[in-house]
Amino acid sequence: MQQLSSKPANIGSYPESDVLFLLKDLSDIQLEDSAVNRELQIQSGGHYSESLPIEYQPPKEYVDLFWKTLMEYKQKVAICVGIVAEQIYQLKGKNAILVSLARAGTPVGILIKRYLKMRYNVSLPHYSISIIRDRGIDENALHYIVDKHPNGTIQFVDGWTGKGAISIELTKACRDFEQKYQIKLDDTLAVIADPGYCTTLYGTREDFLIPSACLNSTVSGLVSRTVLNDKYIGKDDFHGAKFYRELFPDDVSNEFIDMISCEFTFIAEEAAEIASQMSQEKIETGFLGMEDVKRIQAEFAIESTHYIKPGVGETTRVLLRRVPWKILMRDPSSPFVKHILMLAQEKGVEVIAYPNLNYLCCGLIKSVKEKQE
Repeated sequence: MQQLSSKPANIGSYPESDVLFLLKDLSDIQLEDSAVNRELQIQSGGHYSESLPIEYQPPKEYVDLFWKTLMEYKQKVAICVGIVAEQIYQLKGKNAILVSLARAGTPVGILIKRYLKMRYNVSLPHYSISIIRDRGIDENALHYIVDKHPNGTIQFVDGWTGKGAISIELTKACRDFEQKYQIKLDDTLAVIADPGYCTTLYGTREDFLIPSACLNSTVSGLVSRTVLNDKYIGKDDFHGAKFYRELFPDDVSNEFIDMISCEFTFIAEEAAEIASQMSQEKIETGFLGMEDVKRIQAEFAIESTHYIKPGVGETTRVLLRRVPWKILMRDPSSPFVKHILMLAQEKGVEVIAYPNLNYLCCGLIKSVKEKQE
């Protein structure tokens, strides 16, 4: 059994009864850089996990749109949470340990935990840990969970799927973990929305707006993206993150959770029925998003698929923290893309009608390398 020196950091604005972050607190370190500088580093061979984007603080109109969207779609989100929570409970019962992938997975893990408490009066352990594309999962965090819950069964949780990069990373990480430590983990990722057809455990495959995708840390417990930088993270440490205490006045993390949770009693029967029907079906993954991505890559002569981010959630992230080039839009009249059109206008990003898309929209990241040559 691996002996760990790491202790969970006391970070985030969520109560510990909702989630325990297995992260190292890097709040005192200056890790932020401008989107352009970060993009240049990333596109020149650096890794996105070594620094952080400056947290975008949206104008009032955008925050108002978040609340409007939340009011309109809170029940839809609640049903999708209920469906995936019911499936997790069918599969793993009281032994399930919710392990959400920071940070988009964190509010979803809390909602699943809250739903199961309301519906079955079970309080599942819930941890939030880091997984980083091309770098893998935080193995120290996994050891911590396995040591604490030797009889438990881990269920990984995230917000949504894009083209499936994190699903693929998770599968590889679980395989590596088993080879190294002879501990087998279930690599199935539970998500609210799976428009990329990347998993068998989801609330819906519709590409719709999960309102928590609209904001950054202020809807994710004031926790930054996770960081893996050798300067600050030792071999026995958890991956790192910052706690943006200065953003407390703008924090809506717990309000978001409470608003969705209040819907659970109304949707529980419907969610259980849909989950039961889904358990009778043979659900396939096809990673359909990659077909879109490859076609877009060829059509727009894009160097790497890493610069193509399909789906409402991923397109929002491109506009919030990368250097966007263009936005492809299947249906600009969809209510789920209003915030994207608002951000694109604010940042002067071209929006192109692109009807032949599995997703509602797709964000393209600008290549910034040529500028410097």
